[in-house]
Amino acid sequence: MMRMRNLVNGLVVTGVVLAMVSSLAAQTVVQTSAKVVRVKGSARYKTDSNGWQPLTHGTVLKAGALVETAGEGSYVDLALGEGARPQLRPAAADLLTYHPVAEQNTVRIWENSRLGLDKLTSTETGADVVTETQLDLQAGHIFGSVRKMSAASKYEVKIPNGVASIRGTVYDISAEGLIKVLQGSVLLDYTDANGKQLKQPIMGLEEFDARTGVLQALPDVDKEGMVKALSLVFMFAPGAQLAPHPNPPNLVTVTTPTIPIVPPTPPPVSPF
Repeated sequence: MMRMRNLVNGLVVTGVVLAMVSSLAAQTVVQTSAKVVRVKGSARYKTDSNGWQPLTHGTVLKAGALVETAGEGSYVDLALGEGARPQLRPAAADLLTYHPVAEQNTVRIWENSRLGLDKLTSTETGADVVTETQLDLQAGHIFGSVRKMSAASKYEVKIPNGVASIRGTVYDISAEGLIKVLQGSVLLDYTDANGKQLKQPIMGLEEFDARTGVLQALPDVDKEGMVKALSLVFMFAPGAQLAPHPNPPNLVTVTTPTIPIVPPTPPPVSPF
């Protein structure tokens, strides 16, 4: 009887250990990266181990990298995380009635901007994939598209006076705290001019200015500019494909050139 009990206890312990090992293996954190898919004008980057280097198409950036863009219309497009196989893109005429769906999140770093890649990770939990993206917008502004994520995943953009948490969103954020959302949602946790800690949700087709505390509808010119920027960024992102938009904004045609989504550092120059 004693021998049988010891055998059973041994099997139970072995099962628990194997389950723990399997669970730990399934939850291994993988360090992902950002790939430069387009550079216009001049840009540079640095890591902890070296000084500033020119940024070129195809450069792979790990967490800890800092990217800077020059003025005069310069910008950089990044694809974050693991990519999908390339897809054919549609004709330009179809771009305003479609929205991109890709395995990668994308970011455009506009001119006169500085962005830190603080964290880029992916974790297989067995039931899902949990990703964590933390960006540090130190100056200028960025535009990006975030795919649908698991409930436990995080995508955050730090600005000097707060942190924007983003979910399934097409967004534009300036370091000064001007946030524009085409679709999805952003929750801004920030400190106002009086030093008060506040939270502000910004939904699709809304914009919020943390400097003034004003939340308002996204102007039509910014809707047009964001749709155009979205299509251009995804044209160059690996794995990008276009699918019918389930709730397209009221944007059927664009007959005039768009202005900048967010005024850049003076003198103002259109990024489009």
